[in-house]
Amino acid sequence: MHQELPKHLHAQFRVGTTLTQTLVLITIRDYYTLREMYGQSFVDLLEKELKQSLTQTAAKNRTKQTHIQHVGPGITAFLVPQDNNPADTAYEYKIQAQNDMERTMLRHTGLGIDLGMGFALIPHTKTDSFDTLIVHALQEARRMESRPLNMNELSITSRFNTILTQGWVTAHYQPILDFRSDTILGWEALARGPEGSSFRSPVMLFETAEELGRLFALEKLCREAAISNVGKLTEGQKLFLNIHPKTMGDPSFTPGNTMRLMEQANLTPDNIVFEITEQHSVQDFDLFYRTLEHYRSQGFQIAVDDAGAGYAGLALIAELQPDYIKIDKSLIIDIHKDPVKRALVETTATFADKIGSRIIGEGIECKDQALCLKDIGVHCGQGFFLAKPAAPKPSVSPDCLDLRPISDFSNAITCSQPVGEIAQAPHAVEPDFLVSQAQNFFKKNNTFSNIVVTQKNLPKGLIMEYQLNRQLSSQYGIALYHKRSVESIMDDNPLVVDFDTPVEQAAHTAMKREPFKAYDDIIVTRKGLLYGVVTVQCLLNALAKIQVEMAKGTNPLTGLPGNVAIEQEVENRIKQHKSFSIIYGDLDHFKVFNDTYGFKNGDRIIKLAADIMSWATRKHAPKEARLCHIGGDDFVLITTADSVPKICKSIARCFGRLVNNCYCAEDRERGWIKAKGRDGKERNYPLVTISLGVIEIFGKCSLMEIGERAAHIKKYAKSIPGNSVAIDRRPAVGSEELIQSKNKRP
Repeated sequence: MHQELPKHLHAQFRVGTTLTQTLVLITIRDYYTLREMYGQSFVDLLEKELKQSLTQTAAKNRTKQTHIQHVGPGITAFLVPQDNNPADTAYEYKIQAQNDMERTMLRHTGLGIDLGMGFALIPHTKTDSFDTLIVHALQEARRMESRPLNMNELSITSRFNTILTQGWVTAHYQPILDFRSDTILGWEALARGPEGSSFRSPVMLFETAEELGRLFALEKLCREAAISNVGKLTEGQKLFLNIHPKTMGDPSFTPGNTMRLMEQANLTPDNIVFEITEQHSVQDFDLFYRTLEHYRSQGFQIAVDDAGAGYAGLALIAELQPDYIKIDKSLIIDIHKDPVKRALVETTATFADKIGSRIIGEGIECKDQALCLKDIGVHCGQGFFLAKPAAPKPSVSPDCLDLRPISDFSNAITCSQPVGEIAQAPHAVEPDFLVSQAQNFFKKNNTFSNIVVTQKNLPKGLIMEYQLNRQLSSQYGIALYHKRSVESIMDDNPLVVDFDTPVEQAAHTAMKREPFKAYDDIIVTRKGLLYGVVTVQCLLNALAKIQVEMAKGTNPLTGLPGNVAIEQEVENRIKQHKSFSIIYGDLDHFKVFNDTYGFKNGDRIIKLAADIMSWATRKHAPKEARLCHIGGDDFVLITTADSVPKICKSIARCFGRLVNNCYCAEDRERGWIKAKGRDGKERNYPLVTISLGVIEIFGKCSLMEIGERAAHIKKYAKSIPGNSVAIDRRPAVGSEELIQSKNKRP
């Protein structure tokens, strides 16, 4: 440690100097050894993760003005207010940082990480300058960090021992959902310390227990809390208990204690799954496997946790042959966007099926992740999207109980949205484009996941970035391909669909591709020429949106409410004795237009009518007005009688002006189109117009009476040429005047 602090750090530390503060020092031990063995970039990554962890811990503790600074290679220092035992404060930051950095260390080195810690008080004094105090504090903290940690010097040790002796550990439970049956497979028991203390975190509990050699005692207490408070489990449901591999070698870890607890809770070995984290190495393999086999012989099951994040990978799984494999959350994050993660988890699921195991995806935080996991065959899921850990046992969110992956609902949903509407602009190259140039393009343009190979704007092939990286990373990949054209590595048979292909049809076709191409992007053409590209994720989002809208009873094309909403609205207004009007909108000559110009352009006119009616409703109708799309080219607007004239006038004028843009120049100029009618005969037909029929409701009446009156006025409106409005002048439906006139009839 230098005797003087660099000048730029003085200002950073010179904050909040009116109170006594603690300078905390956290160091990466073996920094120089790690740099020598794994390179500068690796230790730079460790320093970055260390600073991120310290910042997050400070934010969690609501510590203000914590300025975290690198003061030397692998050495980080910061100030915190002196409101706690300084040794305890430094220890808490050290333990949390070790836990946060452990995954990176295991992934790169196969080893854990040991951080050093030191601290020093900086009193508020008028005799010494703040700069001098900082330098002295750094020196003192550095001397302390160089000595072995004496846990007996920490008051946190006595607090931890009190927790053990008093049994102040509770269990929270997080459900695990079986994706294939939409039922709860079981719950993982998660330990929690006393509320309001740093030991509330299981990280602090277990790291401190290991430091003090009290791991076995803590795990015994956690098992007792988990089993005693789990409550009733239905047949086949499981309780997942976390077990450190070292625990199985402890003489006090005997089946008798666990069995007695289970009997008191009316549980059997079939209900219990021992969950072993892959991040903890096994020292005595023989003892570990003998103990494991002993428990299995009694009916207990085994799960491997954090698969994909630990040091042993598939080797440990092959040795243990677990009943459950829990995929680490690092592989679940963005799996719906990352084809490499998707392929890896899909392969693991296939592997699990072959060895008789079941996969559990951990850390699911959104619906897209859950849908993706279910779609690729993962058996079960767990995470905050399903439910947060709680006591007593929580149920999963209702949103999780009807997850339908793309392969399920792509056939069930029919909509006319063309895939071209969700296509993105492509990046196209000629066939002589070099592989090295493609690699450089992807490095510089991280928003693109593909390159389309074209010749005279005709698609010839597709290059996916992850496929390119896989080929180049093989043993002789660079030598074989780097100087060759992209034709040598492109997929010369990609999925190509036309602009007007419905979204669900494109999705269905995409899902039927070979497994290794199932998530490649899709090329979209228009009249045979390249138009754009669509990712499977975009298809999934579009279909999910349609599914949500249909579930709401809305029309997927316009997003407007449908028949159910109309009936409910009308019935509610009748019950409230409200007077209201219904405007029935219908397009004239629409079928002829649809047959001539195609369904895509037909949808444009329906959408135009919906947009115009929505605009007129917002402009002229009261807030309680309701516009509904009852299907096809029919609309219903429920509003007040005084707003009807302005609404109808606006709709008729605006539609009459804008609908002309839906025709070709020739048809627009002459004002009619030549087409075949329902009788098969060719004749001239007027351009599409809109007819608006208006009826008024006041008093008690049935939906059938309203329907009959609406049908009459609609028919009359359609008999008027052009964009027309027909208002029913008869007494309002349900009114006393109408009832009296009916009674006078012979």
